[in-house]
Amino acid sequence: MRVRRLAAWTALPLAVTLGLAACGSGGDGGSGSSDPNAAVSIQIGEPQHLVPTNTTETSGSQVLAGLFSPLVDYDAQNKPYEVAAESVTSPDNKVWTIKLKDGFTFHNGEKVTSEDYINAWNYGAYAPNGQGGAYFFEKIAGYQDLQGEKPKAQTMSGLKKVDDLTFTVTLSEPYIDFKTMLGYNAFFPLPDAAFSAPGVLKDSYEQAPIGQGPFKMKGTWQHDSKIDVERYDAYPGEKPKVKGVEFRVYQQLSAAYADVLGDNLDVLPTIPTESLSNAPTDLGDRYQTSPMSSFQFLAFPTFDKAYSNPDVRKAISMAIDRDEITKSVFKGSQDPARSFVSPVLPGYRENTAGAAGQFNPTEAKKLYQAAGGPSKIVISYNGDGGHKDWVDATANQLKANLGVEVVGSAEPKFADLLTKVEKKQPVGVFRMGWVMDYPTMEDYLGPLYSTNGSSNYYGYSNPEFDRLVKEGSAAKTQDEAIAKYQQAEDILAKDMPVIPLRFGENVFGHSSKVKNVEMDLFQRVNLVKIEAAS
Repeated sequence: MRVRRLAAWTALPLAVTLGLAACGSGGDGGSGSSDPNAAVSIQIGEPQHLVPTNTTETSGSQVLAGLFSPLVDYDAQNKPYEVAAESVTSPDNKVWTIKLKDGFTFHNGEKVTSEDYINAWNYGAYAPNGQGGAYFFEKIAGYQDLQGEKPKAQTMSGLKKVDDLTFTVTLSEPYIDFKTMLGYNAFFPLPDAAFSAPGVLKDSYEQAPIGQGPFKMKGTWQHDSKIDVERYDAYPGEKPKVKGVEFRVYQQLSAAYADVLGDNLDVLPTIPTESLSNAPTDLGDRYQTSPMSSFQFLAFPTFDKAYSNPDVRKAISMAIDRDEITKSVFKGSQDPARSFVSPVLPGYRENTAGAAGQFNPTEAKKLYQAAGGPSKIVISYNGDGGHKDWVDATANQLKANLGVEVVGSAEPKFADLLTKVEKKQPVGVFRMGWVMDYPTMEDYLGPLYSTNGSSNYYGYSNPEFDRLVKEGSAAKTQDEAIAKYQQAEDILAKDMPVIPLRFGENVFGHSSKVKNVEMDLFQRVNLVKIEAAS
């Protein structure tokens, strides 16, 4: 089971595209002159990986957004449109033909061909390679033959080269959103230079990834310090307006915030919680907000007897005053969540959690006592993500409203928390966050709650839920798919494996040295729009 678009920071970072039309902009909106020979700096956390099929967290994906160009991006209505692809078509949602645009080259000069996609996807899907994004290929015919300790095959039968710029993808069953899915970074190509032998990635590749995007690596990955990229002049798409980008690694958002205030850092994608009150005054028009797709929630270890009763989980949810925490801690920069999918998506409905999503301390305490809830609740969270304030506020509410002991427990890093959960070590209730991989309801349902979902860390399983998500994926029309997904979401409201807390917004800041700073729904800086003010 692998983590996908989970995020560690407070408001959650991430995306796979270079930028959406639905975004906010900063600075002077483009007035005045700019310096195309200047570089800009952007805060990130230390990436886990920089191989496309193994990059499943937000900071690494921000870097890859500069190094690679996706097959498709998304318009203002979240509909996919072709970028590196010339066309993506299917007569039946099962057999897809992908034609590539001519003229793309890798940063080492290699021409991008259909084989570069086929080789990269096979590498990502082959289980012994241990790629975190392998889940994305499971819909392709032959994927199962690449699984297990001793796979039957090394390549998926569903991938076939037609010519240098065309290949077909046959799925094991129809999937209506496959074209939309192709915007995710697991579907980037890899050059021949990435491999030491067929299917064997060079150990050195990750330290200086070779892509086909608007920027190329400048030097190598300086771990826990920075990653430098520079403009790739042979890129055939929209040209960047800066010479380079320094992705600067910070251990604490507070330090990055101080650097933005002092004009020593150009873009901070997430304003730290403790600075939200002062940021509008501190930054003036350099303080910006825009829509995004993040979803913050508390998850239950459903395999733990203390939390196996849905009534216990519902009672805890009812004892949390989301509106108060959103107002007092987040200063209105996030929205209370009472549904399981983001409002940015087609198919979103308000208050799908029903009564369990409404603050009702009296009924919560009655239900909790009747269901035999535990006498002590531990809320685990990652200490490097700026979560302490809201966790403490939540713990105080639960303590007061349920009459039990409640404590917050910080793990040093998000990865440490996930490792404990995977091993089913005691963590109590635990904090999770999600940013969509691609804009469909399925992306909020399948990976998080399906029995074998890639990010189902809570052991939740409901065969009816699994069936409805599967039927939605195989639907012939978007309306039919949404209807099935909504039925699946209704089951979550009954079982309550997680507590929806907040939907996020991009809340970001930048220095006086840059303009046209845009953030997309995945909370990534648009690297081809940003400009350096001269």
